[in-house]
Amino acid sequence: MPLLITLSAMTTAAKPIIIVYSDDSSVRSAIVAALGKRVAADMPEHQIQEFATGPALRAFVDRKSSSGDLRADLFILDGEAVPEGGMGIARQLKDEVFNCPPVLLITGRREDAWLAAWSRAEASVIHPIDPFTLANTVADLLRTKTTASIL
Repeated sequence: MPLLITLSAMTTAAKPIIIVYSDDSSVRSAIVAALGKRVAADMPEHQIQEFATGPALRAFVDRKSSSGDLRADLFILDGEAVPEGGMGIARQLKDEVFNCPPVLLITGRREDAWLAAWSRAEASVIHPIDPFTLANTVADLLRTKTTASIL
């Protein structure tokens, strides 16, 4: 199913919505714990939506597209997820979602950064997840998205 939809830009009045995808519940838990309620003191509190399968993530994106009210400000995808890795999903999102929000990939090794670039992700961090690195990277991506939507 195509993912061709328009996603609204994050506003300062609304909580940013962060989409987290991993088949491993411990990875999802580590991401949620690392992000806390807000990723930086100057950022608003955020909401997190978790997905354990690629089909569930696509169904969420496709289901919201018919009503046009999908809000997502950032995708965090596990590149090591099985059977469907986050890198392939990232590439599909970038190819099929109009004005796709930034994508952050969690990769297995530092050497996998080129794969993250291939998938068109704006950033990547490696397993095991360092909470400070993840929170800072997410804050930078959300700030960049906010600035771009204002311009």
